[in-house]
Amino acid sequence: MQSIKDTYQRITDAIIEQLEAGTRPWIRPWRGNSRGSLVPRRATGEAYRGINVLMLWLASELAGYEENTWMTYRQAQDLGGQVRKGEKGSLVVKYGTFTPKEREDDERAIPYLKGYTVFNVEQIENLPDRFYRPVEELPAMAVPHLETVETFVRNTGAAITYGGTTACYRPAPDDILMPDRARFVDEVHLYPTLLHEILHWSGAKHRLDRGLSGRFGSESYAIEELVAELSASFLCADLRVAHDPRDNTATYLESWLKALNNDKRAIITAAAKAQAAAGYLPGLQTTGIPPV
Repeated sequence: MQSIKDTYQRITDAIIEQLEAGTRPWIRPWRGNSRGSLVPRRATGEAYRGINVLMLWLASELAGYEENTWMTYRQAQDLGGQVRKGEKGSLVVKYGTFTPKEREDDERAIPYLKGYTVFNVEQIENLPDRFYRPVEELPAMAVPHLETVETFVRNTGAAITYGGTTACYRPAPDDILMPDRARFVDEVHLYPTLLHEILHWSGAKHRLDRGLSGRFGSESYAIEELVAELSASFLCADLRVAHDPRDNTATYLESWLKALNNDKRAIITAAAKAQAAAGYLPGLQTTGIPPV
């Protein structure tokens, strides 16, 4: 079995390779074949979370997969399918804790991170028909006003002001500034930017308390920007909004690469915080009170 250190390194190396190539592997060029959420799913229909979402988005992008369902070799066999000869699987990880028998009286469980291999359904033959869907036609681009996203944002209760040319979250007044809507070309640019700033808003001390005091260029600032980018990607997938990279690509890539090279666990930590942030906002949709 690979050690936790090796698994962290494999994940970080895959992300760094894409960043050094000038791309962000969590930016998914959404296709029209997946109904419902665009988050990768297991054979059972359960959604993957955290770093596994990034890893499977990356695998899909590199291989050109349009389906979002993944399963192990054994699961494919149990369903009557067969992974095609020569197909290469993709890494996902399982988190957990265990208590050795000799330490059963000790309440402190030992964490573990286990890597295993999954295959996209497009790599597998003879699965039941429900795993293969006809390609859907992509809808025509609309005027940048998506009511589902507008309602989602409104229900968070975040104070948002449109005007000027700046997009940012301001911790002191606890509000969000956005450029005039007319400055955005389309919803592909507007809504990912808005969700990115709302994700910063979620990190305030009285919300998820991620610590937003890092200065521009610092490692903590880079990690927070990475968290906001990742969590915005998760929400865009759930809300079916195409996600286009933000500006300042070179600056962000440089700071992210520095952070990831300094700490191989950084991408795991950022993905976990991003998942927590992406899960926090839906909890505000009905009551305005975050989930416990």
